[in-house]
Amino acid sequence: MRKGLQTLFLLLSVICHLSSATAQPDRWQQRIKYNINVTMDVVANRFAGTEKLEYTNNSPDTLSRVFFHLYWNAFQPGSSMDVRSIELGKMRINDPKKDNDGLDWDPRVKDRISKLTPAEIGYQRVSSIKINGIDQVLKEHETILEVVLSKPILPKTKVLMDVDFTAQVPLQVRRSGRDNKEGVRYSMSQWYPKMVEYDCQGWNANPYIAREFYGVWGDYNVNITIDKDYMVAAGGDLQNANEVGFGYEAAGTTVKPATGAVKTWKWQAYNVHDFVWAADPGYKMITRAPKDGPLLRFVYKAVDSLELRWQRTADTAALAYPIMARTFGAYPYKTYTFIQGGDGGMEYPMATLIRSASIGAALHEWMHSWYQMMMGTNESLYPWMDEGFTEYSSTRVIAQLRDVKTFPYTASYRSYFNLAKSGLEEPATTHSDHYNTNFGYAATAYSKGALFLVQLGYIVGDSLRDKILLAYYDQWRFKHPNPNDFIRVAEKVSGMELDWYKEYWINGTKTIDYAVGDINVAGGKTQISLKRIGKMPMPIDVLLTFKDGTQEMHYIPLNLMYGDKPAEGSAPRIIHTEWRWTHPDYTFETARPIKDLKSIEIDPSQRLADMNRTNNKLVIPD
Repeated sequence: MRKGLQTLFLLLSVICHLSSATAQPDRWQQRIKYNINVTMDVVANRFAGTEKLEYTNNSPDTLSRVFFHLYWNAFQPGSSMDVRSIELGKMRINDPKKDNDGLDWDPRVKDRISKLTPAEIGYQRVSSIKINGIDQVLKEHETILEVVLSKPILPKTKVLMDVDFTAQVPLQVRRSGRDNKEGVRYSMSQWYPKMVEYDCQGWNANPYIAREFYGVWGDYNVNITIDKDYMVAAGGDLQNANEVGFGYEAAGTTVKPATGAVKTWKWQAYNVHDFVWAADPGYKMITRAPKDGPLLRFVYKAVDSLELRWQRTADTAALAYPIMARTFGAYPYKTYTFIQGGDGGMEYPMATLIRSASIGAALHEWMHSWYQMMMGTNESLYPWMDEGFTEYSSTRVIAQLRDVKTFPYTASYRSYFNLAKSGLEEPATTHSDHYNTNFGYAATAYSKGALFLVQLGYIVGDSLRDKILLAYYDQWRFKHPNPNDFIRVAEKVSGMELDWYKEYWINGTKTIDYAVGDINVAGGKTQISLKRIGKMPMPIDVLLTFKDGTQEMHYIPLNLMYGDKPAEGSAPRIIHTEWRWTHPDYTFETARPIKDLKSIEIDPSQRLADMNRTNNKLVIPD
């Protein structure tokens, strides 16, 4: 009887495990359809609009209220974004950036919001939201609009909402706005009342403080009515190209002149979580069509002196796409547009805003199409999965394009080491808006996030890491993955346990530091000791080089991994017993006599983020 019960419990356990593993990539997520109509007044810099929304509650929960983002309300003196920027700007830090006056400013924002006049501020005002003709109760919390529903939205049901709103386009301060430094009239990001995402953690009603985003997967139909002399670019597909012209029309098409003072541009974007557009009367467009890739559009201010730079950027982006697709997966949409606008570089689905024709900025923002626009991770909670993965991938693509033979991630390591030594590091689990410093946020999200993938290659081998990235793309695009989802993919592909790596590198701030210790002879064999000085354990590669020019690679797996990485390089490899994470010291042997040794080096690939590399190599004098 007991044996039968044990068998039953085991069977149930297996069934639950298989069910969980099968269901994981298909967990519920909300869905939305936007039908937006806006009319822009280019003199007053204001517009009025309507939204017709179809919101599907795929959750198991009954929703008694919903939330919307009203991002532009941040661009007002005294706003949370304004005060936060000023407070951070009071701190002096040792940041090697040269454009922040030694203070922890975001140099693009500083105290600029506090100086905006009534005609320069931004706002989004929702006058009404109706469901079945019934006005809902609205409560504005600066950049978040709370809607108290007259009738709850039941699980697995849809609701239709009618939204009326007006907005004033702020003078460009951060990302969106009008009249940026390059003279672009309108950079229209975060421009409409946007539904807040509801997921397994509940509502993600994050006030807009200047950083990251999270949105509901959905479909957009957007009609933009604007002065007929303005060219519009957007993250979507234009539906009436032969009517509006400006280079969008099919070859041989004669575009009829506008009969009035305005034109209406009709855009669609499906299975995305945001929609961006920009407009300027001086825009010009060039296109490229990489083989088996999307149509690439480059929309920029027509300045003769910059024309060649935009042409070169377009050519290089087209050359980059095969590398991107081969390494990280194919781009799934028909078009992608690089739009001059904003204040640097900012990614959106199917488009980016970039200030100038910089191939580095262009490829970084385009790679966000993989590590945010396709994945849709919660950037507020996991900015390192967005910025870090993008920093890693864009650096890799550029290095391949330029046939760089040296290690391409030196700058990321330098940035991380500076952070770890600064005393300002916080765990990468910190909410992106709540870092104590801009410096700490940037170094963690970008540099430490990029090193997560570089070091993953050190732990499991670069070839397996690359298979992990493609498996992650296959399993989790369009599904809002979290850190554990990535780790589980990595574990399945590699056959190793890797949760310890996430816990140490992401959830904490412990650092890595290993050193070569003593050399002894026992039983006719050379014994080499290693020391773990830092508090973060890792598997260890040790390269022995002998005076005759031969080499041995000694591999010491970490006991928490329960596996060994494949051999890398041409040197013969010896696999040793596990190094238990509790033990600060480890000794291994080589059959070669001590007199033959020329050098001992920990981590010759230098992928390990070792805080003190001066103790990693011991050269034995003749």
